[in-house]
Amino acid sequence: MQDRARLATSPPRPRWSYARFQQRLAPYVFTSPFFILFLIFGLFPLGFSLFLAFHLWNPLDGLGNWRFVGWENFALALGPTDQFWVALKHTVWIGLLSGIPQHLVALPLAFVIHQFLRRWQGSVSTVLFLPYITNAVAITIVFGMLYSENLGLLNYLLHQIGLGPVRWLAVPQIVPYSVAAVVFWRYVGWNVILYLSGLQAISEDVYEAATVDGASSWQKFWYITLPLLRPMMFYAFTLTIVGNMQLFEEPFIMTGQGGGSGGAALTSAMHIFNTAFRDLDMGYASAMSWLLFLAIFVLSMVNNYLFSRDGGRDV
Repeated sequence: MQDRARLATSPPRPRWSYARFQQRLAPYVFTSPFFILFLIFGLFPLGFSLFLAFHLWNPLDGLGNWRFVGWENFALALGPTDQFWVALKHTVWIGLLSGIPQHLVALPLAFVIHQFLRRWQGSVSTVLFLPYITNAVAITIVFGMLYSENLGLLNYLLHQIGLGPVRWLAVPQIVPYSVAAVVFWRYVGWNVILYLSGLQAISEDVYEAATVDGASSWQKFWYITLPLLRPMMFYAFTLTIVGNMQLFEEPFIMTGQGGGSGGAALTSAMHIFNTAFRDLDMGYASAMSWLLFLAIFVLSMVNNYLFSRDGGRDV
């Protein structure tokens, strides 16, 4: 009798219904593809590369045939005679040659477009943005033809003014400048668009007040535009640092996997690629990848410190 009474007083079991599914389960079902893909193509490769960084493994040996070596891969990469330091130095040098001019040109150019070319701002922005959305392989092939020693346009122009041909992709001292010019041309328009979006967020009332007070265009740029563009400048500089430290496509296509004459354009990403897929040393390549990540993180923190208002507060 007690069992019957308990059954009679117990609440009814909830029945499955489409409305209940929509309310409780549907959001998880519809968002699950993103999390599944992120887990497979995002978190798993990160975790696996960190695992391989402490192991010696040739992928031809198959999964499971790796040997734990501890910090040996990191010690090898940080050795004074290792190629990793040379590639990192080339990466930083090419990054400086291409990154600093990008912003020195993009910021004033965006200011000029915003102030004096508003009627044509859309057309000018489209033209400047085209190199960024153009395929990197096509860009580097075109520049490779321009740099050709015998048939290139640049040497033809030099010949017209009485100068001899330049081996743009064969002289180690010139190769970094040649690669940096391609990177600069490809990304300067992207930075112009970033700065234009930042300029459009600045209230016109500020410029009108400065005009009433007799401020010149240069004073507006220096005392109004630059301080108010600090957040966008920080964002643009961070993207430049991250992108240049991972530079791969342009030097790889233009100079080959060896980085050209004397390896002058061998970047860290190219060296990691060669170690992983040419030498098949996945453990060593994974260790260098994490060291490169650490270098990018440190540079990003330095950039954050330089752009902080009082040297200690984040932008």
